[in-house]
Amino acid sequence: MGLQDKYKQLVDQANSAGISNLQVTEQDNVLYINGTAPSAQVKDQLWDTYEKLDPEMRSADVVMNISLAEGAASSEQVYEVKSGDSLSKIAKNYPGVSWKDIFEANKDQIKDPNLIHPGQKLKIPAV
Repeated sequence: MGLQDKYKQLVDQANSAGISNLQVTEQDNVLYINGTAPSAQVKDQLWDTYEKLDPEMRSADVVMNISLAEGAASSEQVYEVKSGDSLSKIAKNYPGVSWKDIFEANKDQIKDPNLIHPGQKLKIPAV
């Protein structure tokens, strides 16, 4: 079974949810899904579906680069990481924001969502 078969539900959802400029490519045993979501909610729903298909996100065989459409996001906030914080713990302070949203918004400085450090300034995306 290929990755496009394994993640068919995710690709179908991206198509039906109105992801514009959707590109799905498979390379070196990784499925790349790129496009633009009309809202943060649609982006969250895609991540939720992915999490159901790979609950611990350990397969490392999907890369989703879904941006938000122009005007879909309002102002971002910035949060300074404190000792003992995790992305999940931080997300609980922002209704409607998941740890995945914070991770996606900060991929420039976070490579592993389990490794954040006190003093880091993280962008909190608007919902």
